[in-house]
Amino acid sequence: MKYIFVTGGVISSLGKGLTAASLGTLLENRGLKVTLQKFDPYLNVDPGTMSPYQHGEVYVLDDGAETDLDLGHYERFTRTRLSRMNNLTSGQVYARVLEKERRGDYLGKTVQVIPHVTDEIKLRIRELSELTRCDVLITEIGGTTGDIEGLPFLEAIREFALEVGYTNALFIHVTYVPFIKTAGELKTKPTQQSVAKLREIGITPHLLVCRSDRPLNKALRQKISLFCNVPYEGVIEEKDVDHSIYEVPLMLQRERMDDRVCQLLHLDTPPADMSHWQDILRKLIAPQHRVRIGLVGKYIGLQDAYKSVYEAVSHGGIANDCGVEIERIEAEQIEKEGADKLLKGLGGILIPGGFGERGIEGKLLAARFAREHHLPYLGLCLGMQIATIEFARNALHLEGAHSTEFDRQTPHPVIAMLEEQLGITTMGGTMRLGAQPVQLKVGTRAARLYGAFVAHERHRHRYEFNNAYRAAFEQAGFLFSGTSPNGELVELVELRDHPFFLACQFHPEFQSKPDAPHPLFRGFIAAVRQHRTPPPA
Repeated sequence: MKYIFVTGGVISSLGKGLTAASLGTLLENRGLKVTLQKFDPYLNVDPGTMSPYQHGEVYVLDDGAETDLDLGHYERFTRTRLSRMNNLTSGQVYARVLEKERRGDYLGKTVQVIPHVTDEIKLRIRELSELTRCDVLITEIGGTTGDIEGLPFLEAIREFALEVGYTNALFIHVTYVPFIKTAGELKTKPTQQSVAKLREIGITPHLLVCRSDRPLNKALRQKISLFCNVPYEGVIEEKDVDHSIYEVPLMLQRERMDDRVCQLLHLDTPPADMSHWQDILRKLIAPQHRVRIGLVGKYIGLQDAYKSVYEAVSHGGIANDCGVEIERIEAEQIEKEGADKLLKGLGGILIPGGFGERGIEGKLLAARFAREHHLPYLGLCLGMQIATIEFARNALHLEGAHSTEFDRQTPHPVIAMLEEQLGITTMGGTMRLGAQPVQLKVGTRAARLYGAFVAHERHRHRYEFNNAYRAAFEQAGFLFSGTSPNGELVELVELRDHPFFLACQFHPEFQSKPDAPHPLFRGFIAAVRQHRTPPPA
């Protein structure tokens, strides 16, 4: 088995996760079995209790693990199916170490960062290796080289490489080469300093992936090679992409990064066939059709808060050979300016998941606008609950209808807490999480989109449709097209007399890929394409 470790330097948000995922794509298309994992140095057990402003979205896996959004890149770019074993945080490491100490596993020894914490980190690498039996395991180390909380992880991978042998382990360092406008040139000093810091720890990178907003010339590459002690062929340019993140694998292939990796790890494989990836890019860059949709949320100013949703929308566009422009609309802005002003002229409306009362009334106005104007609508998790509350208030005339999450005294609790959630007081990892079977109702739009009777979808919620109101909703044309196998939990709803009004309690965005778009997103964009916005009066 071969091991690749991806570290980052200079600044955060360089794209280590995308780089790791893109390399995984290239190696997979060389015929290798690849899996990826992320080590996060923060002390939280997982990101489940963290604000989107702190961490971006929480990406949920089949087994219910709440993980870092980079695992979304891993699953979208490769064929691997991840589990909680693929994400490790300092919180998990220290929890396991302290648990062992309390049991007496260390036989009275003083428990220290080295070797006990580093051994625990190395153990996770070995556990995942044994579990997956893959050819190549790519491990991304979160944070920036030099951060104090990341030091145990860097020490652990240094030790691990020594143990497995340097022909079986490879270090890739992602760094930043900034352009200084006043000097009119790219500067290599931050990269030199970052590599120096890494070498102090005992790690010498084999490859340097240089992030920049413009190309690196030969002289610059030679300088980086000389001062960072990396061969010239190991200096990889990773320029800002022009159109889509799905350009990155092809960019790295042009830089022959995968060739270099295979050479260093003694992997004898044919070149990667990326023709299908090129077709994906063609549909993203030069689509046959174009549409514009509105995404109504409360974290619009934060790109990573709805990362998987944005990607799944683009996948729906790929399936329809259609470019999708996303108009990002703050829900609170609708409350101030009105739905007609902000939503008129759009081809469709999407309301993603979320928590908290802020912006709820604006989302309700958006759902009502879509329903009454026969505008394609897709609701995800909270977006389904919004559709339910809006219909209850304005179609069934249930005054004051609401979710008990936002109004515990509502006279019509059409959305209420799941029975299994009652009495739970801790927040982390206690929601209804992970892949659950969804029974699809024959003859519904949802069943036609899936082309199946059962789907398995990932969940992350505490509240659910209140079955006491099911008969009244169905009589008014609010159809329940998907439920749990026992019929007790509502999973999918749609409107009978509407061109496309569909909402789900789960998160379909977590299972969408560019070469395998999720059926709901594919159907939503198809409906948006067919929609014809009437001319302004």
